[in-house]
Amino acid sequence: MPRRANPRWSRRRGVVGAFGACAAVLFTVAYVGPMGAALQPAQADEPRTVTLYAEGLDDTQAVSTLGEKQAPQLDRSSYNVYVKPKPTPTPTPTPTSTRESESDSESSAGSSGPLFYTGGGAPAEWMAAAGIAESDMGYVDYIVSRESGWNPNATNRSSGACGLVQALPCSKVPGNGYDPVDNLRWATGYATGRYGSWAGAYAFWTNNHWW
Repeated sequence: MPRRANPRWSRRRGVVGAFGACAAVLFTVAYVGPMGAALQPAQADEPRTVTLYAEGLDDTQAVSTLGEKQAPQLDRSSYNVYVKPKPTPTPTPTPTSTRESESDSESSAGSSGPLFYTGGGAPAEWMAAAGIAESDMGYVDYIVSRESGWNPNATNRSSGACGLVQALPCSKVPGNGYDPVDNLRWATGYATGRYGSWAGAYAFWTNNHWW
């Protein structure tokens, strides 16, 4: 004989089944509800998200009078280029011969001024080399000591007289007016030609303080 079900147990199973069905429905609603709301289209009054790329693209577009879009005209700004000039090459000096160099130095020395005496010697040696007799050396010493102090390079700034006896002008002296031997040799001819002798020149000088 089959066993009859307990009415209390059957009722309990029905209550548990109904409770499980309600729980399943509530879970489905809680999970699907937010997703459904997210899938709905945005309302007109909600803010629209715009990227920086889209904004930049709109700025570069230009609209013509016909309503057509044109490509933007992008012009490069002008610039200046500085080109460093090439340095001028230094000319190579042309070598000159020794003879040309000596002639140039002589001409430059002659044009720069008088050739002063740089050699040595003593008054007695200079007078002997100029051919002055020993008997006249006293007269010569007297005049030269007062004219130049035996300085071969003595020069009168006002008159231009030069040398031991102050020859005037200095260009009258053959050779170099500042060379003591050349100067005394010329002075001997001047003394004998103007005063007859060195003694006559001495006498004139003592009376007039010039000769």
